[in-house]
This record gives sequence, structure tokens and C-alpha cells, in this order.
Amino acid sequence: MKRASPPNFDQLAFKKALGQFATGVTVITTRAASGQLIGITASSFNSVSLTPPLVLWSLATRSASMPAFQTNSHYVVNVLAASQLDLCKRFATVKGDRFEGVSHAAGDTGMPVLDGALAWFECHNRSRYEEGDHVIFVGEVERCGVREDAQAIAPLVFQNGQFHGLKPL
Repeated sequence: MKRASPPNFDQLAFKKALGQFATGVTVITTRAASGQLIGITASSFNSVSLTPPLVLWSLATRSASMPAFQTNSHYVVNVLAASQLDLCKRFATVKGDRFEGVSHAAGDTGMPVLDGALAWFECHNRSRYEEGDHVIFVGEVERCGVREDAQAIAPLVFQNGQFHGLKPL
């Protein structure tokens, strides 16, 4: 099998090119063995398969939340609305209890589902793959839901280093 050629670009050029791809924004939530709620902002979410229902997302290996996500059997992918930019930033930057004052409910597996999310996917932590400086998590969706008024609500989107809402063309 032929190996990949060395890149002909630097890390900054790679990040700039990747930044042109608009992605939805999610908050991935779980519960540590201690009972502490854990949540991180992620834009690396994607569907994998309809049968069985599979999704994926990735997390930096150096993330402080990595042990909880690697060892827990379940997590929830919460798809954010444009009006939830504050939650996006909170789960990306706040140190300490990110859930303080955040409205949520426990899903069927006890993992937190954020109030107001456009959609949510309650996942079994099916498999993990270490690739480069990240771990790719594949979740088997056990339950999912959509906010009742989701069709009328703009999703939160990240592109070129900025957050956006979307309007139909």
C-alpha cells in the first residue's frame, strides 16, 4: 500500500482551508463516574450510517474531558440553535462547573439533554479510534429528538472563525 506524501503546506494554511467548511455546532454531554456532569463544544459532528443509526465526533487527546468520554457508556450530542451562542462559548471556555445555571434534563440513560437544543442524539459509546491528535468517537444512537419548532429556528454554524445563523436560500 502506497503511503501519503508529506504535506506541501503548513499548519496555518491547513487550518485556513478547513475553516472554509461551515459546520454545525454541538455540545456533547456525559456524566463522569463521580456523577459530575461533563460537556464540551464540538463542531466535528457528522452522521455515519442510518442502519444501524451511527454518528461520529472527535475530541483532542489532550482534553481534560477525555477520560470521562472514553470510559463512559453513553453521551448526548446536543445540536445548538443560533440563539444558543452563549452555551457554545460556555462549554468551550468556562473552567469549573459548566452546567451551573444551565437548564437541562436527564435523558433515558441519565445523560444531560440541554433545554432548547434543536435536536439531540442519545448515544451508546460504540467505538473510538485514535487518529493524529484526536480521538474519533462513533456513537450508536439509541434515542433522538427534535425541538418542536426546529423548522423555524436557525442553527448555530461555525465558518471561517466566526459564528453564523442560517437562512434558507
